[in-house]
This record gives sequence, C-alpha cells and structure tokens, in this order.
Amino acid sequence: MSTTADQSLADLKTALELGLTEEEFGKIKEILGRTPNFTELSIYSVMWSEHCSYKSSILWLKKLPKDGPHMLAKAGEENAGLVDIGDGLACAFKIESHNHPSALEPYQGAATGVGGINRDIFTMGARPVAQLNSLRFGNIDSDRTKWLLKGVVKGIGDYGNSFGIPVLGGEVFFDECYNTNPLVNAMSAGIMDAKKMISATSHGVGNPVYIVGSSTGKDGIHGAAFASKDITEDSMDDLPAVQVGDPFQEKLLLEASMELADTDIIIGMQDMGAAGITCSTSEMSAKGEHGMKIYLDKVPTRQEGMHPFEILLSESQERMLVVVKKGREAELERIFEKWDLNCKQIGEVTEDGTLEYYMNGELVAEVPAESLVLGGGAPVYEMPYKEAAYYAKNKEFKIEEVSEPEDYKAVAKHLWAHPNIASKKWVYEQYDSMVGTVNMSTNKPTDAGIVNIKGSEKALAFTVDCNARYVYADPEEGCAIAVAEAARNIVCSGGVPSAITNCLNFGNPYNPEVYWQFVGAIKGMKKACEKFETPVTGGNVSFYNQSKQNNVEVPVFPTPTIGMMGIVPDKKKITPLAFQNADDSIYLIGKSVNDIASSEYLYSYCGVKNSPAPYFNLEEEYALQDQLKSLISKSLLNSAHDCADGGLFISLLESAMTNSFGFEVESDQSIRKDAFLFGEAQSRVVVSVSNDNVSSFEDSMNASGIPFMKLGKVTSQKDLLIDGENFGNVEAIKKENMEALGNYLK
Repeated sequence: MSTTADQSLADLKTALELGLTEEEFGKIKEILGRTPNFTELSIYSVMWSEHCSYKSSILWLKKLPKDGPHMLAKAGEENAGLVDIGDGLACAFKIESHNHPSALEPYQGAATGVGGINRDIFTMGARPVAQLNSLRFGNIDSDRTKWLLKGVVKGIGDYGNSFGIPVLGGEVFFDECYNTNPLVNAMSAGIMDAKKMISATSHGVGNPVYIVGSSTGKDGIHGAAFASKDITEDSMDDLPAVQVGDPFQEKLLLEASMELADTDIIIGMQDMGAAGITCSTSEMSAKGEHGMKIYLDKVPTRQEGMHPFEILLSESQERMLVVVKKGREAELERIFEKWDLNCKQIGEVTEDGTLEYYMNGELVAEVPAESLVLGGGAPVYEMPYKEAAYYAKNKEFKIEEVSEPEDYKAVAKHLWAHPNIASKKWVYEQYDSMVGTVNMSTNKPTDAGIVNIKGSEKALAFTVDCNARYVYADPEEGCAIAVAEAARNIVCSGGVPSAITNCLNFGNPYNPEVYWQFVGAIKGMKKACEKFETPVTGGNVSFYNQSKQNNVEVPVFPTPTIGMMGIVPDKKKITPLAFQNADDSIYLIGKSVNDIASSEYLYSYCGVKNSPAPYFNLEEEYALQDQLKSLISKSLLNSAHDCADGGLFISLLESAMTNSFGFEVESDQSIRKDAFLFGEAQSRVVVSVSNDNVSSFEDSMNASGIPFMKLGKVTSQKDLLIDGENFGNVEAIKKENMEALGNYLK
C-alpha cells in the first residue's frame, strides 16, 4: 500500500474516532478542496455533531409553528426566543438539557447547565428574572439515583443561589428507565427593553472580535461530541468533557453585559456554550455573512501549552464572544475592567466568509463559516422510523381487566407518599425562590410560577411540564397533553398562554422505534401549539439518552419537556391553587370518564406497565381553558388547580394542604370510583367558589356547555371525607407528604 493510501486511511480513522461518518469526511474534503488537518477535523466534528447541527431532527423541527403575534425573535434566530409582553418590554426565555454531563458529574453537570442557559438570556440584553428545571432520575431506592439527585440539586442550588435568580418551579420524576441516564433540563427567563435586543451576529470588515469573561481551560473539550453519543461503561473516560462553573464570575459577566447593552457599540454577542470558540465564531459569522481572523494565542488560558484544537473546542464556562464597532474598543474594555473580567481582542471581522484561526503566526485552520452551521453546510438526514412494538400492546389495555381496589385509603396513602407525587420540598428548599423580589407565587402557590413586572399591572407566568409516561404510551397524544397541561397551569393561575420553548429528550435517533417516538411527539406538539396559539421559540434536542442494561440498549422514556410562558393581564386576578375559605363550594370542571390509563395508580399501585395515554380531547381542553379565563376575569373563583399526576384525589389534597383545610366531597356514581379519584383523564380542574358567587358560577358554566359537578365543600375541620369515609387528617397527611422524599434519600 502506498504512503498516500496509508495517510488517507489514517485520516479517515481519525475522522471516525472524532464521531464523523465516512460520508461526512468525504463531504468535508469536498468543501475544503483538500484533506483537512486534525484541528479542522475537530472543528467539523463538534459543529456537525448532533448536539450542534440537529442533523437528525431539523427536518421535523421545521414543521413546528414559529409565528405568533408577539414574536420578536423566532426559533433559531438568536440565543433564545423573544416575545413582546407590552409596555415596551420583551421576555427572552429558553430551556436546554445538560443530561450527559450530569450523568457523570452531577454537581458540575447541573451547575453549568444553569449557567449556560442564563447566559443565553443575558447575551440578548435581558436580565434573568426566573429559573425553572425539569429533572428525571431512576429508581429512588438505588444508591446511584440518590447520588445523582443529591449532586444535581446541590449543583442547581449552589449555582443559582450564588448567581441570584429565583427558582420559580419545576418537576422531579422517577422511573427505572432513567437509572443510568438522568435528564437535567434547565430553563431561564429574562425581561428587557424590546428595542435593545443584542443579536448573535458579526459583520463590518475590520470590526474587532473580543473574548470576555473567564479564561479558557481544558474542561469541556469535545463536550458537544460527548453529548451526541450513548452513556456507556467507558463514559467516565470523557469526564474532561464536563465543564466547571463559577457563579460569581457569571454574576460579574451579567452586570458587565447589562452595562454593555446600554451602549451603542455592540455589533453582536454570543454565549460560548457547546463547542466554545468554534461555535461562537462560526455561527456569528455565518449569520452576518462575513468571516473572521482569530488569533488563538491571544485567548486568555488557564493552562500553558494548550493546543489550537483545545482552545477552539474548550467549553469552559462564563465566556462570551463580542464584536464591537471599530474605534469603540476603549469603551468595551473600560466596562469589563470595571467588573474585573478578561476582555481581550482575539481577532477581527473579514469580508469573505472564511474563518481563519492562527496560533503564534501560523495558520492552523481555515474553513468556510457557512459550511459548519445548521441551515448552511451542516448535514441534514431524513431518518427512518417505524411504530414501536410495544404500542400495539398499550392499545390492548382494558380497564375491566383491573379489579377495583378493596381499600381506597391504602391507594391514597400510596400516592401521597410516592416520590413522583410527594412534595418536592427536599428539593426546592435548597433553591432560593425569593431573591430579587419578583416571585409572586412563593407565599401564595399557583399552578404556574408568577413573576412580577414592576410598575405594571401585568405579570408573567411560567411552567415546565411533561408526563413522559404519557408520551411513552402514545407519543403524539402524550406530547399534545404536555403542551395542554402547561397551558392549563398558566390559565389556572390567571394567565394567558403566549409561547413555548422545548427540550426534546430521546434515545438513539438511529433506532427507528425511538425516532418514531420523536416524530409522534413533534406531531402532537405541532397540533397543540397551533390550537393554543403558542409558537415554539426554540429549545434543544438531546438524543442518545440511553444506556446498556444487561447488554440491551435501553432508551429513556421519550421526554419532550415543555417550558411555557404566559402573560397575566391583571395581577389582582392571580388565582391560587389552594382552598381559601371554609364553607366554599368545591366543583370539578371537565368531563369525568372511566379511565385509569397511564396513571400513577395503574403503573405503580396496580403494577400495569402497558396502557394508552389517558383520555384527552384537544377541543374539549381548549374550551375548558377558555371558560376558566372567563371565570377568573369575572372574579368568580377563589382557587383553581388542575387534575394531573395522581388524579382528582391528589388535586383535592394539594388544594387542602396549603392552608390546612379539610373537605367533604361525593364521587360521581356513574363511573368507577378508582377512575374518578385516581384516574388521570385530562381537561379537569378543581375550583372553589364563595357561596355568594355560586349562582353566577353555575349560570356561567351552564351557558358554556362544559361538564361540571359540585363535589362538596371546604371545611374548617381537618378531616378529608370522601363519600362519608374519612381518608385522614390533613395535617398528618401533609407531614407524610412533605417528608416522604427526604425519607427515601436517607
């Protein structure tokens, strides 16, 4: 074999080791007109990774609705979505995953996920005002699960608390499918002057390019590629791919960025997230249709002797790329010097769209910016898919084959102490929910978290929702339910749904059954978002969330987490989830059906793992939410709380526990009692109404045509009475519910 042939094989082997395919390697050679060197191969390997390029998902993501009457920045246009909230203000918000890093090093993995999502917000010029998170873990009895949960929660708490942004809400869910691969999805939202958005772009030949913030180290190298493959027994070898965060440095970076946003010197700014300098320089250049010359030896580094590819690919945290107007450099440098942060010019904007990277005067890589990015030269794949084998089995489920429980109180006790339903107090007590004085739902809990807009009669509402068990049962219906539940939570709180961001967590896209789940979820999201007029502002796709168990690849439940933003038009109409007064009447709004499918009751108490998604009708859901808005606008409700995990009983219990009220209710005799109390059929809300408003409430409900029934009343006694049977003392139950998760973790 010739020397040339040997070299070609060696080059191909290197490309394959970096995660590129043989076809992709060929395409790179075609783009460059030559064989790439190692640094160039490294650049393409991260930018064409699943994590950065969305090469396996973009065809379907494009089908999601992106247009809305209040959209200022649509999905994919900027670091985050931007929505007009009136009064000259805008809200930037986004959710992203940090699953793989958290599986190896839960503390830093989660902490840097929080840091990264906040930077996406303030690089646009918005001051972060709220954080939320959605967490998934394996069997809670497992020592590994306990280690992961404790590390993730501490990482989120330590970083977020130090940074000074309140945690508004979230969710925590446990199932064995997440044993090896937890899901850590972090959401952030910020408020800004709608006219002062900073774009992630670069243009103007000769304009200087700066790196600002922390120094660059060897942590996080090839992090994007690491996030684009399965977790295996060898994954600990990838530990350097996990970044290390510094929240105090991020706080300084935030304040410097806010000061910078008040100037007119910025051309563009972008967070250095996945793929670090490589990603920022290529995406900003491609968007602005210009190029850059970058001098890597000018980048402040934490270690001596870093190779060019290490500097380019490092995902060290708390760094941003800034392009400013030529001649205004001193103003930029003055701001960052004030905040004691690095601010080094590392290059300049060029005309021809090429990225040239130099090290000590030597050109080490030369690539066209457009060839690297999503929407440009990055590959796009049409993936095959087929219906999962288990789906037919799910549809065979019949409620008649499940016997009704002999002891309803035993079921109730099982549910209120189950880790999926028990209070997450052990988690949220580690988060600062009150810093910044904008959280309006700390002392008066609502179904969605509420952020005060100071000086306005409006507020913002945020929630994160996804019952992954429903999506596993039926991807299309399950994902539509996730959108509907998010909207229901916002409406129950007194808000109007506005837009969503999503975090799409799935297994290996090359598995046709996994990709079928993904396609179904996109279809469900599309139809629900179109119905509620909530465009998708952005988010991320996280594939390869699976692991080998007994030599079998086990994907996690398909988990398309929905982060939704809504506007509360009148802060005086914010509606709590808790009962407010003794003797108030309790009503159930929505249709009761004989359904226990995919409920926590069926899954964990009855042990039935295969069933369809719970009953859901999108038109009925929309009508219900429309009626709720009307009732709240007329001040007819004292409380509103949707029926979700655990069904009607848990909704009643949660409404009672907050203010330690009891209740007396009667069940609907026309359907099975277990379905009525513990089934999770959708589009149902528990409300309480003052006696003075009962007549007006019932008249409004009758006129709407939406099914409703009077359940009973709130009592000053502490007992929970259902059909005359005492299910226990609310304060004793509350103690068990509040302590259950902590007890599991001892």
